[in-house]
Amino acid sequence: MPGTNLTRDEARRRAHLLTVDSYAVDLDLSGAKEGGTFRSVTVVRFDSSEAGAETFIDLVAPGVAEVTLNGASLDPAEVFADSRIALPSLREGRNELTVVADCAYTNSGEGLHRFVDPVDKETYLYTQFEVPDARRVFASFEQPDLKASFQFTVKAPAGWTVVSNSPTPEPVDGVWTFEATPRISSYITALIAGPYHAVHSTWEGEGRSVPLGLYCRPSLAEHLDADAIFEVTRQGFDWFQEKFDHDYPFAKYDQLFVPEFNAGAMENAGAVTIRDQYVFRSKVTDASYELRAETILHELAHMWFGDLVTMEWWNDLWLNESFATYTSIACQAAAPGSRWPHSWTTFANSMKTWAYRQDQLPSTHPIMAEIRDLDDVLVNFDGITYAKGASVLKQLVAYVGEDAFFRGVQTYFKRHAWSNTRLTDLLGALEETSGRDLKAWSQAWLETAGINVLRPEITLADDGTIASLAVRQEAPALPEGAQGEPVLRPHRIAIGAYDLRDGRLVRTDRVELDVDGELTEVPQFAGKARPAVVLLNDDDLSYAKVRLDPESLAVVTEHIADFTESLPRALSWASAWDMTRDGELPARDYLDLVLSGIGRETDIGVVQSLHRQAKLALDLYADPAWRPAGLARWSEATVEGLRAATPGGDHQLAWARALAATARTDEQLDLLAGLLDGSASVDGLVVDDELRWALLERLAATGRADGAAIDAELARDATAAGERHAATCRAAIPTEQAKAAAWAAVVEAAEPLPNAVQEAVIDGFVQADQRDLIAPYADRYFAALKGVWESRSHELAQQIAVRLYPTLQVAPGTLEATDAWLASAGPGAALRRLVTEERAGVERALRAAAADRAAGERA
Repeated sequence: MPGTNLTRDEARRRAHLLTVDSYAVDLDLSGAKEGGTFRSVTVVRFDSSEAGAETFIDLVAPGVAEVTLNGASLDPAEVFADSRIALPSLREGRNELTVVADCAYTNSGEGLHRFVDPVDKETYLYTQFEVPDARRVFASFEQPDLKASFQFTVKAPAGWTVVSNSPTPEPVDGVWTFEATPRISSYITALIAGPYHAVHSTWEGEGRSVPLGLYCRPSLAEHLDADAIFEVTRQGFDWFQEKFDHDYPFAKYDQLFVPEFNAGAMENAGAVTIRDQYVFRSKVTDASYELRAETILHELAHMWFGDLVTMEWWNDLWLNESFATYTSIACQAAAPGSRWPHSWTTFANSMKTWAYRQDQLPSTHPIMAEIRDLDDVLVNFDGITYAKGASVLKQLVAYVGEDAFFRGVQTYFKRHAWSNTRLTDLLGALEETSGRDLKAWSQAWLETAGINVLRPEITLADDGTIASLAVRQEAPALPEGAQGEPVLRPHRIAIGAYDLRDGRLVRTDRVELDVDGELTEVPQFAGKARPAVVLLNDDDLSYAKVRLDPESLAVVTEHIADFTESLPRALSWASAWDMTRDGELPARDYLDLVLSGIGRETDIGVVQSLHRQAKLALDLYADPAWRPAGLARWSEATVEGLRAATPGGDHQLAWARALAATARTDEQLDLLAGLLDGSASVDGLVVDDELRWALLERLAATGRADGAAIDAELARDATAAGERHAATCRAAIPTEQAKAAAWAAVVEAAEPLPNAVQEAVIDGFVQADQRDLIAPYADRYFAALKGVWESRSHELAQQIAVRLYPTLQVAPGTLEATDAWLASAGPGAALRRLVTEERAGVERALRAAAADRAAGERA
């Protein structure tokens, strides 16, 4: 049998043959509290273009009881295998299929996930179907271009709430019968069931009112800040309705905060599921609220782009995700009343950093990737699909103009509502409204891989003014193993000139232009005084690695905190970080830069990114001989930052968490212990649940807290979050016994851990200060990996493949062991890609550490 991996060619043949009309899905979830399996009955009505043709429908289930095609009973033992039910001898025209199956609840976040809350002991269910997991709940033609209407009937325990894509009906004798949906793809159908807490409101538009709902577990209800979430949601409705000029396409809009969710959120039509860590049970910084708002807006944008109009096949996944990312950031930046008008700073600081990292891996690929099968798409939810794609869309908006861009989007929605499209459909609409020919642009930006580097070349006249300024574009060689050739691309960029005025770096000039080819002259600067800083790609219009000329770099190094605006600071920080990763800026110099400027950095998102990057630079990119000294400087800086921060503010909390990630001296660990037991305090710092666990994890990882202390903290916080944190703390204890127990639970146990618990255990197991203790597990990783991959669901297997790779063993031996495994194990394309990406991280760390060592020798 072909197996579970649907190919693009198979999907094309099936789409050519079939037109699907409707699904009627009847689910019996009355036994959900006991778990196991549930009865699923699916009736599918579809047309075939050929008499006597054969095809298949997708289903993942422990057992199939009945298969009836056009009134004839088929033997399940003969037609069901490897996630497929064979459908022979179709009629030309209308066909009707009934499948009765016993499907399984999961604990991996795929299909119908089942969770029992330790607080109230109640059971909570939700579905997650992207990419191919509707087939775990009902028989379906599992590809995005076979849209249909879906009608769900659900039997559920008394006292439960059941939510789906259509408005929630009143149950009759414990049965919920939903109205049929519009024509949508199977992967955006949804079912959420359990005794969820709910809050309701509305969005009022011109002549229309849309019901809004928020849901979470009752144990989180006291932390659900519904007013703030509704406010962001309404801002999104207002902005998207205006920009898209198309009514919201569904009858209601529910947002459901669900447990143990693998992603940030999922754009189920009218029933968005969101990870319930976004219901903040402890104090967080404004950066977390900003991220939550971006997630809310991202999923809301998908209601139009993705749900109303859907990609034909997964090679256009990037367009779905990039459009939602771009428009969510644009909405945050421009919507009236938004708390985050600086959201493009956050984008430059976080999203684009992710994209730059991804684009320099051996697995780099064109934005419009070639997706041959489901295995390809499952590992393609990456920094290119989301962040590089959104960066390129931002470049496209600058290229065609914002008004023309959104007029094109409006044409696209009107022309293709409720249907499936390809990239050419959107580009065609944009060409109509902008008058630009986008074929060459698409080929250069969407169909090639890799990243360009832009450098200023400045020549001064005898009087010190600028004789010439040009932008040199480079196309570095692609990483070994990557497909394609390096290319130079057209860039729409701004160049900013900054000068020091009263101790502040102020923009004094700006030129916007098209950069194309190897060298682009910028005559507008000729004859002008040399500015203190020349910043390429000011305003972050394009996607490129930017370098500073030596004079500008010297000023930025001394005055990075003195930019009056947050975006040029973020661009400078990002450039410095990229140089560190590339081995152009030694880790010790990057630490100097961070310590010189972070104290006056006002953007809390940038501050928290610098905390993470400084620690990562020390853990991976520093000369091992110097690393202890660097870590000592950094940990002391976190103490100073904590004590100097404004009491009760975001910066204080961020520094407290940074200290909890790095404390190492007895005095520092004593402070953590004192904050935890109340014998020490910092004015204004509230040591709440999440901070307590962060302190305890560090104490456990340094041998200062044992199992009894962890048990006591869990008794105090006997929640699902507490259970996960306790699992992390136990795995962090620096003993051979603790590491062996964690490894066995994740890799060797007959029954896999739930997805969120497995992730928590791995987080505790991998501790940068314990690289010698966990070094023996590198060989065990390679010995177990292929068996794990073949025996686990995709989400669980990918967690193990990526997060347990011996990243901390920065040594040639790790590369050799990886190469030997790749040569002998014969992994499939998806697993090979993941392991090759991790190998590239070690290779990069070796180069960066060598650069840092050389810097130390020169000093």
